[in-house]
Amino acid sequence: MTVGTSLVLVAIGAVLRYAVTATVSGIDLQTVGLVLMIVGIVGLVLSLLWIGLWAPRRAGPAAGPTEREVVRDRELPY
Repeated sequence: MTVGTSLVLVAIGAVLRYAVTATVSGIDLQTVGLVLMIVGIVGLVLSLLWIGLWAPRRAGPAAGPTEREVVRDRELPY
C-alpha cells in the first residue's frame, strides 16, 4: 500500500465516520469508517517505514566513489 492509498483510506474513513448521517440496514457506516481509518493509518506507518528503513539504498554521488582514480605523475622529458 502506498502513502497516497493510505491517505485516501483515512480520508474516506473519516468522512464515513464523522460526516455521513445516513443509515443502512445491516451495515454500520460509522464502524466501516473507523475500520478504514485504522487500515489507512497502519498502511501509512508501514509505507513510511518501508521508505525510511527497508528500501534499498541507491549508490549515487553522496555514497562516495566506487572506484579510486589512480593519478600518476607524468615523467618530464629532461
